[in-house]
Amino acid sequence: CIKNKFKLNRKINPRFKEKKIPNISNQIILNKLPLNVFKFIERLNIQFLRFEFNKQSNIKINIYTFDLNSREMIYQNQKLKLTEKEIDSIIYLFSMKKPVNVQELQQKVWGYQSDLETHTVGTHIYRLRKKILKKFNDTQFIKSTPSGYQIN
Repeated sequence: CIKNKFKLNRKINPRFKEKKIPNISNQIILNKLPLNVFKFIERLNIQFLRFEFNKQSNIKINIYTFDLNSREMIYQNQKLKLTEKEIDSIIYLFSMKKPVNVQELQQKVWGYQSDLETHTVGTHIYRLRKKILKKFNDTQFIKSTPSGYQIN
């Protein structure tokens, strides 16, 4: 019995079978031998990569879960579709742990390094806050402070 954290699909190879044993998560029981070790390791690596991909694609910010792959903000089975810039803005604001001014967002999220006056960031944050309010009735997720925007 080889233990791991990853499920192997029984349809992939009939030599492997998942069997539930209490207090031990996802195991692989070898039914038939001899076993091609290289194919087994390849399957484990594929499952590991899937597991890591899924683990990294979901992040939790306050009461919300963000699925980075599908670009969705999720709370109590309600899903809000977000754009790539909206996701990037939320992640950047959350990671900073302090208010972020428009110029910094403009530079770090949009890549603008111009001294020109633009309302792109302000308009973008306004529309994002409006979407969140409409879907989740949350006025406090992105806070506006004199120093900039912030997610606690």
